[in-house]
Amino acid sequence: MTDAQYVAGRSRVWLGAAVLFTDNRGRVILEDVDYRPVCMLPGGAVDAGETPSLAVAREVHEELGLTRRFVHALAVDWVPPGTPGYPRGFPGQIVYVFDGGTLTAADLSQIRLPGGEVTGIRCVEPALLPRHMAPSDARRALAALRARINGTGPAILEDGRPLDPTRLDDLQILRTPRKPQLWPWHPGPVPAGLPVRQAWGWLFAKDGRVLVLIGQDTGSACLPGGTVEAADHGAPARTLRREAWEEARVHISDPLYLGYHPDDAGSRRCARARYAARITGWEPPGRDEATGQTYTRLLATPEQTAQLFDWGGEAASQLAAVHSAREELGLSAPARQPITELPPPQPNETAPAR
Repeated sequence: MTDAQYVAGRSRVWLGAAVLFTDNRGRVILEDVDYRPVCMLPGGAVDAGETPSLAVAREVHEELGLTRRFVHALAVDWVPPGTPGYPRGFPGQIVYVFDGGTLTAADLSQIRLPGGEVTGIRCVEPALLPRHMAPSDARRALAALRARINGTGPAILEDGRPLDPTRLDDLQILRTPRKPQLWPWHPGPVPAGLPVRQAWGWLFAKDGRVLVLIGQDTGSACLPGGTVEAADHGAPARTLRREAWEEARVHISDPLYLGYHPDDAGSRRCARARYAARITGWEPPGRDEATGQTYTRLLATPEQTAQLFDWGGEAASQLAAVHSAREELGLSAPARQPITELPPPQPNETAPAR
C-alpha cells in the first residue's frame, strides 16, 4: 500500500472540544446559541492544526470572556455520522469534554458574552439536561459529570453512551432532579425550643468512605436517617440507629453529634440534625418496610457524596465537621477512588439483628 492509498483509506472525522462547568450547587452551565434551538456546553470546533486543549480555551474566551487553561478531560465521545443537528455530509466527530470545575458567583459575574452566536447562559439541574440539550449532547454531559464525581478518568463514549459504564452510570445517578437543601449549617447544639424533626448520619466504613443510599427507582441519593418517631423517645441518635438498620441493614457505633440545619420553611420550624458513626456490621440489603423502598448501598468519599446533593455553599462547612468526626473516630482520610457498592458482609462484619 502506498502512502497515498493509506491516507485515502483513513477515516475522516471532525474534532470538537467542550467544557463542563458547574456552579456551587452542582448545576451545569449551558449556553443559549442563536444557531440551534437547543443549548450546548461551552466549546466548539477544533480548527485545523489546533489541539483540543487550546481550542476549548479559545472558545471559552470567545464565548464567555473567561481565560482558563484546561488539562483534565472527563470524556471523549464518538458522534456518529447522521446525528441530527449537523449539516449534510457530516462525517462524524470526536468530542473532548474537559473539566472546568466550579464557577463561583464571582466567576459567573465576570462572564461577558460576544455580540453574536452565544445569547445567554443558564445553570441547569443535571436531571433536566435532556430538556435543554439535544439527546446525544445531554447523554455526553451527564456521562462527563458522572465521570467527574467518580474520579475514574476520561469516560470513553459512543454517541454519549459509556463503553465501560461505572456504577453511577448503571444506577443512572442524577436522572431525577435533586431536592434543594440550601439550609445554613450550624455546628453548635440545637437551641432549646427548636424541635429536631430528622436525623441523618455520615456512616463511615473502615477505609474512611461513607455510606450513600441510592433509590433504585429514582437514582436519587440520600444519607441514612429519617424522621424522629415516637418509638425513638425524642432521641435523634436513636432515630439514626433505627433508620440505618431499616433502610440499609447496617449497624453503627454510638453516633457523634455534628451540628444541625435550621429549616424555617412552612409553619413547622425545626432542626435537621447530622451525626457521624462507624459502621460496625451489615447484612444483605432488604426492603424498607416503612417506605417500600429498596436502596443500593454505595461507598464514597465525603466530597464525592456532597456532589450528589444540592447543598449549595453550605456543603463546605459541613464537610469540615465530617472530617473532624472521622479523625475523632480514628479513621484515616479516604483515598480518591471510584464509588463502589458496599461489599457482601463477611462473618466478622455481621452484627446480630437488633
